[in-house]
Amino acid sequence: MKSAVLLNLLALLATFWLAAPAQAAERTVLLYGDSLLAGLGLDAAEGFEAQLQAALEAAGLDVRLVNASVSGDTTANGRERLDWTLGEPPDAVILGLGANDMLRALPPQTAEANLDAMLTSLQAADLPVLLLGMLADRGLGADYVQAFDGLYPRLAARHDALLYPFYLQAIGLDPQFYQADGKHPNAEGVRRIVADLLPMVKALVAQLD
Repeated sequence: MKSAVLLNLLALLATFWLAAPAQAAERTVLLYGDSLLAGLGLDAAEGFEAQLQAALEAAGLDVRLVNASVSGDTTANGRERLDWTLGEPPDAVILGLGANDMLRALPPQTAEANLDAMLTSLQAADLPVLLLGMLADRGLGADYVQAFDGLYPRLAARHDALLYPFYLQAIGLDPQFYQADGKHPNAEGVRRIVADLLPMVKALVAQLD
């Protein structure tokens, strides 16, 4: 009698296990940029990754950020290490490179070629991308500004990527939102950037559904 009850119980459990849906794998979004995404000069809890992660969780989005950003990286550096970084492929990518190319007055055409190659690789891997744009320092001259500012919209259109036009647009040139170097946002600056950027990140995550 006891054996029959036990067999029936095991059969019911087996039916439940087979019928239960498999737990969804955790979705990951790769942050791939320079010091702006790496959080240079800020405590870990104040940086872009931590603040964006908290904003995603507050919005009820089950997404884990993986930060592969490196302070000082140019687009050439990012291109060189992309294949290695994608060894553990994410589900989507937030790409924010080019600021250091501009600060070093490197040719915009080179930055565009490097970003184009990265976006081509990401597109081939079927990874949705949110491209973070950057604007050139106006002191670099009209020709440079025109070439650099235009490369991000061109690339986003070419690769069907989401575009956030200017990473610093939420804080502009207001010094109260920058660290002492005048280049990197402070904690409050990052908070404002994250709040402004969040709808675009939600749109990126929606592509994974």
